Amino acid sequence: MSIIQDALKLDFAYLKTFTKRIETTWGSIFCNESQPNYYDANHAHISDTCHNPQLVIDEVISYYKSRKIIPRFYIYNLEIQQNLITELKSKNFSYEELISPVQLWNNRVIEIVNNNRITIEKVTEENYQEALDIESSIKEFGGKETIEKVYEEQFNHSSFTYYLLRYDGIACSTACIFEDGNQARMESVATIEEFRGKGLIGEVIQFIQKEVMNKGIKKLWVFPINESVEKVYQKYGFQTVDKLKNGHSFLAGKSIKEIRD
Repeated sequence: MSIIQDALKLDFAYLKTFTKRIETTWGSIFCNESQPNYYDANHAHISDTCHNPQLVIDEVISYYKSRKIIPRFYIYNLEIQQNLITELKSKNFSYEELISPVQLWNNRVIEIVNNNRITIEKVTEENYQEALDIESSIKEFGGKETIEKVYEEQFNHSSFTYYLLRYDGIACSTACIFEDGNQARMESVATIEEFRGKGLIGEVIQFIQKEVMNKGIKKLWVFPINESVEKVYQKYGFQTVDKLKNGHSFLAGKSIKEIRD
C-alpha cells in the first residue's frame, strides 16, 4: 500500500465514525440524517470513471431529496470525470475545485520553549462545554449547530481524544487526535481570536506529538484546509506528501471556499 493510500484509508475510517457509507456500482453515498448540514457526512463520493452520469446524478438527487438533504458530490481523479462534471452543470449544480494538501509528521517532536502560563488537559465531562464553546466559535468549522452535533458524537467515540489548552487558566485552544490502528490524524485545531499570535499552536502540536509517540502510533497525519495552514504545519515537522485535487458539486447552499473564507 502506498503512503497516500494509507492516508485515504485513514480518511474513510474517520468518515465511518460519523456517517453511514453505502456502496454503489459507481462509488459511495455517505449519509447522516441527524446532521443534514454537515457536508462530509452527506455526499456522493466518486473516484472511478462515471460511465452513466445522468443516471448517477438522478439517483443521488432522489436519495438525498427524499431525506430533505441537499445533494452534493465529492469528485476525485478529475481528468477522467469531465462528462460527469459537464452533466452536473447542465442540471444546475454549482461546481468548485479544491487543492487538499496531505501532510505526514516526520516523527521528531518539535523543540520550543514552553510557556509556563500554558496548561493542556484532556477534555472530560467537566470541561466539555468550555471546549465546545471554542470550537463552535470557529466559523471555518461550519457553524454552531453543525459543530455541536459533530463534537458530541466524536467526544463519545473511542477513537477520538480531545484536548483543551488554557492560557493563565482561560480556555482558549482545542485540538483532537483520531486513531485507527497504528495511524492517527490531528483534527480540530482551533484558537479563539483574541488569543491568536501567542504561539499556542506550537504548544498544542508538541503536546499531541508526545501523546502520539507514547501511544506507539507510527504515522500522524494532518489535512490542512489551505496552503496557509499547510505552511504553519510545515514549521512543526509535517511534510507535504501529496496535494489532492478534487471537485465539489452541490445543488444549493454555500461552497466550501465560501465557508473557509
